[in-house]
Amino acid sequence: MEFIEFLYENIVENFSWQMLVMWAIGGVLVFLAIKKDMEPTLLLPIGFGAILVNLPGVMQKVVDETGRPVLDSFGNVQYDAGPLSTLFDAGIANELFPLILFIGIGAMIDFGPLLSNPKLMIFGAAAQFGIFFTFCAASMFFPINDAASIGIIGAADGPTSIVVAQQLHSQYVGAIMVAAYSYMALVPIIQPPVIKLLTTKKERLIRMPYAAKSVSKTTKILFPIIITAIAGLVAPESVYLVGFLMFGNLIRECGVLNSLSDTAQNVLANLITIFLGITIASKMYYEQFLKPETLMILGLGLIAFIFDTAGGVVFAKILNIFLPKSKKLNPMIGAAGISAFPMSGRIVHKMGLKEDPQNFLLMHSMGVNVSGQIASVIAGGLILKFFG
Repeated sequence: MEFIEFLYENIVENFSWQMLVMWAIGGVLVFLAIKKDMEPTLLLPIGFGAILVNLPGVMQKVVDETGRPVLDSFGNVQYDAGPLSTLFDAGIANELFPLILFIGIGAMIDFGPLLSNPKLMIFGAAAQFGIFFTFCAASMFFPINDAASIGIIGAADGPTSIVVAQQLHSQYVGAIMVAAYSYMALVPIIQPPVIKLLTTKKERLIRMPYAAKSVSKTTKILFPIIITAIAGLVAPESVYLVGFLMFGNLIRECGVLNSLSDTAQNVLANLITIFLGITIASKMYYEQFLKPETLMILGLGLIAFIFDTAGGVVFAKILNIFLPKSKKLNPMIGAAGISAFPMSGRIVHKMGLKEDPQNFLLMHSMGVNVSGQIASVIAGGLILKFFG
């Protein structure tokens, strides 16, 4: 009988209809992860965590010695999610999880296609247009540090979004992280319509023969070291992000740490991703998440992804004006310049095959895709340099 009374009091005192909304949001993320196979390693933990932290009585207000709620620097009531808050403080608040994850991502990347055709690097830069466009748009509605944090959603790079939002002390860290990772999962839905809208059938049929050029082992080893040094000179704030990414790639390419490379690509990356996903959910409590600003951030994040895709495609179309007919570029490869590796590269390849089963764009699109990974991190560093 006492248990029933406790259960009734807990539900009556702590339940809110907004919790049902968050359960629905969590359920949608879990559905997309399982049924649609959209980034399940991220969306499933985030979705489950969103349901978890919005159960009655799970989130507790942080109070001082007098029993008054403790406010953060923005005047919002602070909440404690128990172990999830501990994980957040230990791994996200100090940017530890994103940096470690970058080691695993670096170990997965093969820069061979980019090194054999270095001019593809310019598409990685062009596809960051959405970041700065969205920043300008967001600055009309949000303080400058929040606008910069929102703009970096367009990097299509979750770890970079987390680091930038944390270092700029954005009050919308939860919404920014959820938007960044959700849109990464939705890249297969967002990009194809934008690409088709901006290209003609004739342009999508352009073939780009790939003459495989051998890249020496020495070049592959020197590349991550040189890129780290350049990033340190151009955007010092990005040096740790770039450095950890390139360190992971150096482990892959050195040839003497194969077991560590396998561990970084699989065990390490998967473990950190699990912790990262469910820990992000600690910022999805309905009182913190269900705000008009959250919807605006989600909308601006979508704009960032669209304009990143458009920036790469339009840049390729502009280059084609000056290139001879025999060296025309398939403008679809420009869309792979966002950092959603390897999804975006594969999407462009599949779209090319759909238009022409003999048109193989994979090596070109992957070269652009890995350049976008580097460019997005450097863009994050530039944002921190100017607004940190």
